[in-house]
Amino acid sequence: MTIEELARFDGGDGRAAYVAVSGVIYDVSTSQRWQGGQHEGRHQAGQDLTEELKSAPHLRTVIERFPVVGKIDRKVAGKPQPTTGIPLLSIIIMAFVALLMIATFML
Repeated sequence: MTIEELARFDGGDGRAAYVAVSGVIYDVSTSQRWQGGQHEGRHQAGQDLTEELKSAPHLRTVIERFPVVGKIDRKVAGKPQPTTGIPLLSIIIMAFVALLMIATFML
């Protein structure tokens, strides 16, 4: 499920309430603390709450008790994923080492 699809499960108007944490999507619809898709007036269902959970007064295991309904798909269809730049860095390092070896043998 993409982030955009997750947003549809906001708990409003009878819709299911899903939240994502570290790429895993949980169904919090049955929780009394998530009625209407709102949690403690601070968090809205249908979102990735990974960062918010870091400052929550409860442990991650509280969320992990809810049913898992999927995983977040970070890929965007038709759009190439950015590379990390590591291959380019490797090429630069290899070129630098080759230049050092040539300079060493020329002296």
